Amino acid sequence: MFHSFTTLKKIALADTRTHMGKVRFSFACLLLFAVLLRFSYAAITTETSLSIGQTLSSSNGVYELGFFSPNNSQNLYVGIWFKGITPRTVVWVANRETPVTDSTANLTISSNGSLVLLDGKRDVGWSTGETFASNGSRAELSDTGDLIVTDEVSGRPLWQSFEHLGDTLLPYSSVMYNLATGEKRVLTSWKSHTDPSPGEFVGQITTQVPSQLLTTRGSKPYWRSGPWAKIRFTGIPVMDESYTNPFSLQQDANSAYFSHSQSNTIRYATLTSEGSAKIYYRNGTDWVLNFEAPVNFCDHYGVCGPFGLCVMSVPPKCKCFKGFIPKYNEEWKRGNWTGGCVRRTELLCQGNSTSKDADVFHTFANVKPPDFYEFAASSETAEDCYQSCLHNCSCLAFAYIHGIGCLMWNQELIFMELFLQFSARGELISIRLARSEMGLP
Repeated sequence: MFHSFTTLKKIALADTRTHMGKVRFSFACLLLFAVLLRFSYAAITTETSLSIGQTLSSSNGVYELGFFSPNNSQNLYVGIWFKGITPRTVVWVANRETPVTDSTANLTISSNGSLVLLDGKRDVGWSTGETFASNGSRAELSDTGDLIVTDEVSGRPLWQSFEHLGDTLLPYSSVMYNLATGEKRVLTSWKSHTDPSPGEFVGQITTQVPSQLLTTRGSKPYWRSGPWAKIRFTGIPVMDESYTNPFSLQQDANSAYFSHSQSNTIRYATLTSEGSAKIYYRNGTDWVLNFEAPVNFCDHYGVCGPFGLCVMSVPPKCKCFKGFIPKYNEEWKRGNWTGGCVRRTELLCQGNSTSKDADVFHTFANVKPPDFYEFAASSETAEDCYQSCLHNCSCLAFAYIHGIGCLMWNQELIFMELFLQFSARGELISIRLARSEMGLP
């Protein structure tokens, strides 16, 4: 088949245009790749630092690390947030106390393997500390939201953000303590909604057995969960036997770890600048508040004073237990209940249940176990628990709780926290009283 010269010229021109189109398309792809590479990194190394406007993403696309400015201020922070969710929810901040204001600041790996935040003058604004990775290191954001610095050769973790918590607990991270090593991880609130520097509230787990969650405001207790009972906290009414708890607490003689596992939905727990412990989960395009504490008067630590019972009525109020009267009657009448209550009749305990003067126990239902409890491992049954307390004059109250066993309160410890009465749930607490308080001879 033969073509005229004109036809061949048209064919050649068409081929040239097709080739040029492919070249332009390839160039456009390369340009787009370069732009994406500039704004979204897979890792931070000595060669690839992270600058303002660039981000580091987890491989599953859930989390993102970059620079942010709260309330559009001049202060810039390096933080981790949920990718693609607005408004932005920041779950961790590196330089909480040392914001940068220089637009040329960057996050990079130093010569000794540390992850460092440098300002425009190359001064260090924040650092993970000395790591001494002679073969170099890299920083990556894991699929769990953990920023991890690893050794380039061995892959050994040198530093990770999950061991340096902020105000938020993500799945697979944990608040903990280790008495042997002295390590402790706590949540620390922001100072305000727009200031991520450490605020006045701290959330932690206590070293008691079993442990409990405790929020402090400065040096003073602010809220507590009650002791852990295998799958629930005894002081949180919604956590009954039917409650599906995403959290777990593992405790031994030297350490304890409180964490929550991943589910099908995105979730996180946080301690707000106002001192509220909150749990959120993602439902479609919305955040749903799943838990909050404290939420009412009775949730706050010690509002009714020693031997005071906080009743969740409307409005909430304090009253004294049976056998107790207000310590400061006039203050009590005015609604100042912090002085608490005192015994009307002193105990005559002789540690002998057969004595005619032997004390008795009065049981209160639907009560939050008070603070400063002691676990009595040797009392394996409810009857053992009762007998052990009865024959020990320093034992002023006891409770046998499903999932825990026997808890006791002694003379030095019991009278420093409120008893919180639940409207429907709670535990049975037995308090030692003089026989006369029960109308017994």
